[in-house]
Amino acid sequence: MDDSQIKEILENQVLTVVQAVEDKLDEEIAALDRLDLDDIEVLRERRLQQMKKMAEKRSRWMSLGHGEHTEISEKDFFAAAKASERLVCHFYRENWPCKVMDKHLNTLAKQHIETRFIKVHAEKSPFLTEKLRVVVLPTLALVKNAKVDDYVVGFDELGGTDEFSTEELEERLAKAKVIYYEGEASGSHIRPHASKRSVRQSENCSFSDSD
Repeated sequence: MDDSQIKEILENQVLTVVQAVEDKLDEEIAALDRLDLDDIEVLRERRLQQMKKMAEKRSRWMSLGHGEHTEISEKDFFAAAKASERLVCHFYRENWPCKVMDKHLNTLAKQHIETRFIKVHAEKSPFLTEKLRVVVLPTLALVKNAKVDDYVVGFDELGGTDEFSTEELEERLAKAKVIYYEGEASGSHIRPHASKRSVRQSENCSFSDSD
């Protein structure tokens, strides 16, 4: 196949795509043309109601502490889990892996106000950590409808290294359906195991390890 034939094929493909886009636009324009004033008013009212409901939700979320990654006490955990439909709780201690996790959670809390992001100091919360069987730190307890639905334990699901991106953690939380996410929450972008500053559950993140 010579260059002229390849060029012709490519041009035909481009024309096909352009034509499909134009046809779609024509359909949408025609649909709008068929609307009368009553239809337009109904659509407008529906949109206004949707915006009003969303504004009310945002106001309620903010009043519950959404939008920030805040620390709470052990005794406040269950009240927080009942108050918010979706909750991400970071069980932490003052060490490097937990600080890395905090950095990403601080960013996601601002981006996903539909979910509350909290942190609990594991060593100061023996009842809660035992009840939820939290052994490795950091651990994220993913709560939906007042029930712990899933866990992210250490960094194993994030490439086994502290160099994972906020987007990788975001995809993992979206896969658990604890946040809303428009991207593909398939985990396809998570990097393979890396050796630099890797975090092994049995050695570096346990309650009893030293900083």
